[in-house]
Amino acid sequence: MKKHCTAIVLSAGQGKRMGSKVQKQYMEMEGRPVLYYSLAVFENSPLIDDIVLVVGEGQEAFVCTEIIEKYGFSKVCAVVCGGKERYDSVWQGLKALPEPDGYVFIHDGARPFINEEMLQRGCAAVKESGACVAGMPSKDTVKLAGENNYIKETPKRNHVWIIQTPQIFEVPLIREAYSKLMQEEHIEVTDDAMAVEQMLGVPVKLFEGSYQNIKITTPEDMKIARACLKIAF
Repeated sequence: MKKHCTAIVLSAGQGKRMGSKVQKQYMEMEGRPVLYYSLAVFENSPLIDDIVLVVGEGQEAFVCTEIIEKYGFSKVCAVVCGGKERYDSVWQGLKALPEPDGYVFIHDGARPFINEEMLQRGCAAVKESGACVAGMPSKDTVKLAGENNYIKETPKRNHVWIIQTPQIFEVPLIREAYSKLMQEEHIEVTDDAMAVEQMLGVPVKLFEGSYQNIKITTPEDMKIARACLKIAF
């Protein structure tokens, strides 16, 4: 029996490094906002039952009118206001999940190049492990820095992965991890896998994403994304 699957799409970031008055998730590529592309993949995926969209404070009406209604995203079941940090926004999204069980796909709205094949690989991995994240092996040699920027260690390249989203979990597992995390005074997690690892000690499986699955953060990223989209079209 298929478990209920919800996607949480994070679109509350301010995008300060983009240097634009328009937040990166609402900037246009080929006439549509960046956010449109990941929402469309979840909307059209047979795996996904519904979508929780997390947006910045005061953006709810704009997103409902200019994105959800405009492009007919019928799977969006809730639009909630995010928080100051990424983990705050994830927590708000988790609290809005329509089902207490099943799987949740947590994805950055500024990653427009996910696809159905990636979701299928992630679904297989979460069924096996209960907790998994998309990523790709590093193409470059990675150095760990010590004092005064001297190299401390060179890990084997085949052990180094660049982490992406979606990050996929059993709902009770990730809710428990975040519930404990939000009680911490000093939070130092940068993704959802860290929350599960640090709060629960649960191992997280890696599954293959795509080297094209970039996160748009800077103006240079936007140039690359627009070029990739033109090739795709």
